[in-house]
Amino acid sequence: MNFDLNTFKGLSFPAYILEESRLRKNLRLIHSVAQAADVEIILAFKAYALWKTFPIFREYIDATTASSLYEARLGREEFGSPTHTFSPAYTDYEVAEIARCSSHMTFNSLTQMERYVEKALNANPSLSLGLRVNPEYSEVGTAIYNPCAPGTRFGITADKLPLRLPSCIKGFHCHCHCESGADVFARTLNHIELIFSKWFCQLEWINFGGGHLMTRHDYAPRLLVDTLHGFHKRYPWLKVILEPGSAFGWQAGSLVSQVVDIVEDKGIRTAILNVSFTCHMPDCLEMPYKPTVRFAKTIDENIGEHVYRLGGNSCLSGDFMGYWQFDHELEIGENIIFEDMLHYTTVKTNMFNGISHPSIMLAKADGSLSLLRQYTYEDYKSRMD
Repeated sequence: MNFDLNTFKGLSFPAYILEESRLRKNLRLIHSVAQAADVEIILAFKAYALWKTFPIFREYIDATTASSLYEARLGREEFGSPTHTFSPAYTDYEVAEIARCSSHMTFNSLTQMERYVEKALNANPSLSLGLRVNPEYSEVGTAIYNPCAPGTRFGITADKLPLRLPSCIKGFHCHCHCESGADVFARTLNHIELIFSKWFCQLEWINFGGGHLMTRHDYAPRLLVDTLHGFHKRYPWLKVILEPGSAFGWQAGSLVSQVVDIVEDKGIRTAILNVSFTCHMPDCLEMPYKPTVRFAKTIDENIGEHVYRLGGNSCLSGDFMGYWQFDHELEIGENIIFEDMLHYTTVKTNMFNGISHPSIMLAKADGSLSLLRQYTYEDYKSRMD
């Protein structure tokens, strides 16, 4: 199938469409930063897990990061290498299998470490173990995404760490960012060093987590590289790991939907689509944020011509967002294209209401589309077994 990658005219069903050229552009930048800064940058599955594209990733990176048994298995079995794994809560019935799938394993608390360190090492004696630490500093503005907010369930504060770490602990994991810039990391690093550097001489590695949005147009990769060079000079024995998720899939693909009806109430026109915000774009309602729609202007009020809310096809009353202004009257069947709908979106979708799920497609530079996954009734039914 060949389509105009700007309009996708002729596509008559909803689909997430990953554009390979955009993905490779992101991967090349991330790879260049890793080389220039002498750090390891790995893919976080919590943001991107389209495993049929892993062969492309393997051209640029060597490892991944997992937060659960299923993600760890995905890394081991489909990406082809053990994962760097962190979970807020390992369990008796999964910890051994997670350990077997992992190269690095980080504990969220000292009690989790005490409970599971022996079982983890028995399952995989070559594991490199770490602790997640909390510097009690983060510039993340949206509370639901702030891992260092007061009362957080993530990480160990400095006052709870022993002066001498357990001999099995080889690294620290510290995650404080969400779609953040290099300047934010530079400021955060000052806090991390101020609080935790006295333990660095006991460590082999430090993982600065995700949220480093180095592929965003206004990010300053040079500042990130210079900041990491400075860190290397101060602590040359520490291997540095970054595990962004969004940066890999940033602006790499869209969700293409179609208008199925147009309704009006109290002067508000809503174009109902064959996709759902709550099912297929959950971050829009959760964060919340208003996505960019191709060929439409984002506006705040129902003022002007060709203004619409966009509504999902679920039974949730709040499954809509608005307003957008188009340059024409919308017609049944025409495409509505939501930009930047690959990272996080594809891993957080659900099948509420049994709504038909968008397919997943890969677009080549020549406009050809290949179908990676088409969902069916059996996918919905099997979740209820």
